[in-house]
Amino acid sequence: MADPRAREGFFKGEVLTYAYLLLYIALSSGQIFFNKWVLSSKEINFPYPLALTLLHMVFSSILCFILIKVFKVLKVEEGMSAEIYTTSVMPIGATFAMTLWLGNTAYLYISVAFAQMLKAIMPVAVFILGVAAGLELMSCRMLLIMSVISFGVLVASYGEINISWIGVVYQMGGVVGEALRLIFMEILVKRKGLKLNPISIMYYVSPCSALCLLVPWIFLEKPKMDSRESWNFPPVVLVLNSLCTFALNLSVFLVITHTSALTIRVAGVVKDWVVVLLSALLFADVKLTVINLFGYGIAIAGVVAYNNFKLKKEASRGSPDDSEQSESMPMVTSASSIK
Repeated sequence: MADPRAREGFFKGEVLTYAYLLLYIALSSGQIFFNKWVLSSKEINFPYPLALTLLHMVFSSILCFILIKVFKVLKVEEGMSAEIYTTSVMPIGATFAMTLWLGNTAYLYISVAFAQMLKAIMPVAVFILGVAAGLELMSCRMLLIMSVISFGVLVASYGEINISWIGVVYQMGGVVGEALRLIFMEILVKRKGLKLNPISIMYYVSPCSALCLLVPWIFLEKPKMDSRESWNFPPVVLVLNSLCTFALNLSVFLVITHTSALTIRVAGVVKDWVVVLLSALLFADVKLTVINLFGYGIAIAGVVAYNNFKLKKEASRGSPDDSEQSESMPMVTSASSIK
């Protein structure tokens, strides 16, 4: 007969796990809609995605410094050298900045639902760049999975009523940036032997990303912001928006710590569907067609097959802890853009 205390502990553990998963899905979905609301001309009307992303990175840098160096609530892993920072962290910071900037800019031209559908092409970009970098091996099975995902995204795009090719280009640029970031992360872990949790990554990467965003902001958006006479961006909304981005990354850390790599991948797929369906309810300009949903369903099926293939590959190479560590690398960036 099972020990009542053991059963109670197991039950509490299960409840806590589901609570963390719901928190992650809610924060990830909410951040996407929050950014769209801030950038939208019909709502807050702050059409400066570069400035918004820069504010997120500055906020994360300051908050990480306070938590780690001042209050010492968290601690970063040792082993970071100047050579590793220059050759690995800086490229990660630059590609992270590129991802968030272009992903947020896409919201000015396309709907949240369509942007999420285009993001399903991510595994294809990661695989192609991984093959080019020597991190992935070409195989018939992977080619089939990539073809299914690509076909699904094409069908979903064909079904889009109000398609903006400028928005598509920005979103695809963000996808390429995210794929490059993941490749650099894999090189950092596999070739440099440095394992970092999401909080450590934020501590090292956020300042670098902020610097990479500062230069284009000075030339591209600062003149427009200076010429604008009045502002309608309440400081409370600004702080809440930045805090939500940071909270999202913390929720990823909690999910990774208390669940498995498979769980967070499945949660990511669930979150994608939640965002697509909720956007159709929240935004009047979003019109989902049957072709949209059919194509996105095909793409998601391909993404699930890709995740399953990668997890089996990781399980055959090492322990579950290694698999979870590799999953912790992406740091849901999509946080500010979309992670």
